[in-house]
Amino acid sequence: MSTLPTSLAAAAVTAAQDGAATPGAGTSASTPASAPAASSAASAAAVPPATASAASQAASQAVSPTFSPLYQQIKSLILQSLQSGEWKPGEMIPSEMELAARYKVSQGTVRKAIDELAAENLVARRQGKGTFVTTHHEDVVKFRFLRLVPDEGEPHYGASRVLECKRLRAPAEIARLLDIRTGDSVVQIRRVLFFSGEATVLDDIWLLGANFKGLTAEKLTEWKGPMYALFEAEYGTRMVRATEKIRAVSADETAAALLSVEPGSPLLSVERVSFTYGDRPVEVRRGLYVTTRHYYQNDLS
Repeated sequence: MSTLPTSLAAAAVTAAQDGAATPGAGTSASTPASAPAASSAASAAAVPPATASAASQAASQAVSPTFSPLYQQIKSLILQSLQSGEWKPGEMIPSEMELAARYKVSQGTVRKAIDELAAENLVARRQGKGTFVTTHHEDVVKFRFLRLVPDEGEPHYGASRVLECKRLRAPAEIARLLDIRTGDSVVQIRRVLFFSGEATVLDDIWLLGANFKGLTAEKLTEWKGPMYALFEAEYGTRMVRATEKIRAVSADETAAALLSVEPGSPLLSVERVSFTYGDRPVEVRRGLYVTTRHYYQNDLS
């Protein structure tokens, strides 16, 4: 006999019946309507011991708290300080000893948290100096988001020609990717990147309007350096990771004219969603790449 209270036993029976394609043997026996207590007892008795045990175990697992290693908790606290601007890009963060005292943990725990942040290019250790918040001005970070590599020579940033920069209401698809409502404010940018004087990338970019108030084509044109460095320096928005979808497409007439290729020429299409701290999406970027003299490189680890 099961020692579970009648209500839990009945719930276990219901769960077992809902999950079964066919009722088990013996469940078709009729019970007089005048004996509900007997019916409950009979139903509980009809549950195989293994099923009751599994239901009890599942209920126990459902209420178990999730466990997070201590170094992960320290990592989250450091990330909160980065997000709040306590330590800005380019600034040195406190030493491992100071952080250990601050959070009342061992230096080894702090070191493991910083190791993960360094692996994600959010901070960088500098021998004999300390640990610094990385910026989009540094090669280790800026080329992390520029994956186009020339067949000959070293990776470098090309010249940017901004075609338009305007504020509009987010279309449904862009709103979904940015996790905002359809019709919310976004900034749309269209630009062409030139490498060695040749049009190579056509970018269509959508940014959260709330994060980029006052962004204009003039500011984008005047800025000398990576666009993400501008977003970081002037708008306090740092890209920390991105997801991409890559596929082969053919150039339509508009793209062909802007990239100086024939209509129907093969292009590489890259759709990127970029995230800032807190895993919050802030940019959708759709790029078309001419790869006659370049290739797209991904480093997997």
